[in-house]
Formats: sequence, C-alpha cells, structure tokens
Amino acid sequence: MNLYDLDFASFATLFAGWNIAPIHARTVWRWLYRYIPSDFSSLPDGLPQALPARLSAETTLELPQVVDTQVAADSSTRKDLLQLADGERVEVVIMRYRHRHSACISTQVGCACNCRFCATGQMGFVRQLTASEIVAQVLHAQRTLTASGLSLTNFVLMGMGEPLLNYDNTLDALRRVCDPRGMGFVERRITLSTVGIVPGIERLAGEDLRINLAVSLHAATDPVRDTLLPINRRYPLDTLCSALKAYTEATQRRVMLEWVMIDGINATTAQAEALVARFASIPVHVNVIQLNPTPEFDARPATPEAVDAFIAILDRAGIPHTMRQRRGAPIAAACGQLRRRSLLEEAI
Repeated sequence: MNLYDLDFASFATLFAGWNIAPIHARTVWRWLYRYIPSDFSSLPDGLPQALPARLSAETTLELPQVVDTQVAADSSTRKDLLQLADGERVEVVIMRYRHRHSACISTQVGCACNCRFCATGQMGFVRQLTASEIVAQVLHAQRTLTASGLSLTNFVLMGMGEPLLNYDNTLDALRRVCDPRGMGFVERRITLSTVGIVPGIERLAGEDLRINLAVSLHAATDPVRDTLLPINRRYPLDTLCSALKAYTEATQRRVMLEWVMIDGINATTAQAEALVARFASIPVHVNVIQLNPTPEFDARPATPEAVDAFIAILDRAGIPHTMRQRRGAPIAAACGQLRRRSLLEEAI
C-alpha cells in the first residue's frame, strides 16, 4: 500500500486498525507531507516501537517515476515527464524566479477541449487523474526544489488537462495539500486555470478554498474564440462572462484572463477593444502571453508592435495586465509538448 495514495481519513483508519493512537497518525501524516520522504529511515521520534517495522513491511512511499527531463540552459525552468502506476505519463514544470518558486501541475492525461494552439489538446483525452496523482505532482515539485535548498511557494493548475472537467479529484487534491495537518500549502498561492467550464466556475464560487481563478480567454468575440477554443460553442462569451461576474461578486476576488498573442488572429486592436468593453464591470487582470508554436498550429507569435498596441488599449481603459515571461519555450515547456515528444519517439 502506497501511503501517498491515501487521504487523511483513510490514513487515520489504517492506523486505527493497527490500534495506533490518533496522535501518532497525525505525527506520521505531518512527516509525510512536510518532509516527503522516500523511505522510513527518518521517522519522527516518539512513535510506538513496533510502528516503523510495520510501516516498512506493509506500506510504501512512492511518487511517480521521472522518465524524461528537460532543463533550461540557465536552470530557471525544468520540465519532468512523470510515469504513473498504469504507465500513463503527465508533465510537471518547475520554474525558479528571484522571489518565488512555482510549479505547473496537470489534472488529466491529455485533454478533451482541443484548443487549437495547445499540444495537450492536440493529443486528445486519455483519462482523469486521481486526487492522489495530482497531489503527487505537488510533492514531486517540492521534493525537487528541496534538493536545491529551495521551497515551493506557488503552483498553478495549468498543465495537461482541464481542472474543472475533473472537478472532484482536483478539489480533493487541493484540500489535501492545503490541510494544515500536513503540507499546509497557502491557498492564495494556488491558481486554477480553466478554458471556461461554466458549471465548474459556478461550483467553485461556493467553495471554501480561497484559491485564484484564471480563464484561458484568448478572444473577446465569439467568432474568434470559436476558432481557437471549441468549448466556446458550448459556453459562449455572454454565458462565461455572467458566470465570472457572479464569481467575483461571491468571492470578492479578481479573475486572471490569459491571452496568448497570436499574430493576425487575436493580437489586434479590435480584440483589445472588445476585451475592454466586455469586462468593463468585472474585476480582471490580463496575463499577456507570447505563443509557444506547435507543429499542428500554423500561426506565429504576435509582433512586438502588435503587442504594444494591444497593451496600450488596456492601459487607457485602466485594466491591469502583465506580460508573462517565456521561461519554457527553449525546452518545449508548454503543456503536452514533452509527453507528445515521448509518444512520437516510442512510435518510431
């Protein structure tokens, strides 16, 4: 039995079945999530004498195996391909900044949303990740950073998959990593990114988790967004914006809008003006992102002039924005690119 596959209730039940006091279960749980050990040699003091031997005999401490890694030349970005117990693979990107260290976590193997510029969407959907498989990625990132004397300060659910189409497992995973009895991760340092799954946004507004919400918007008119994100045909912009307005009113939190700048498609003054008009009454922050090209999407990143013109319109309207640093392009760190390469290599 892999202890990292258990939530706290199952873990406590296991210890109760061994007639181990609840205080010892909490001690071991905290040790698991604060130190992320790979064996039982460093168990805390004060545990029942027979417990270490029983844990070693009947349980394991296993995180997904790293089967491929790419590291940027300046070591600021690392992308790991992790193999799960059934042989499927997901990606984790670890990014080091001056004052923070972040990870990009996956919630599905593949994705059914088929966004045109996304390498994961071009692969199609394989299966949902369990809550434990999502948690394991966070633990992997923390363990990797700890080896360099660092600590994970932020993580984003922006990797492979659509988190709100794996809602229950994703929320269970977040509650586990935020649980103060274990890892105790700070909720406001977590960002969940969705392509705009309206029922999921509506559910999220009622949750007690104070995480951040990002929406992969990329266009402010339905005809353009339909071509980039097919999910827009199911949840068009009027419906999505109504859900976001309700979300911000319920949570009192600003929504981040992600906008990949694609030459001649959405990096236009017309789209910027439509964005300003559509979100005039919704508190948002626009994250402007340069396109990471993929072979299946025949488009180019926007020119610097087009980016400047787009941003100037946001400035005049008083809409806050940032330009995301392109940390992963040299190592194909956009979601799905490393798994895609691995699948192609296996097919040769």
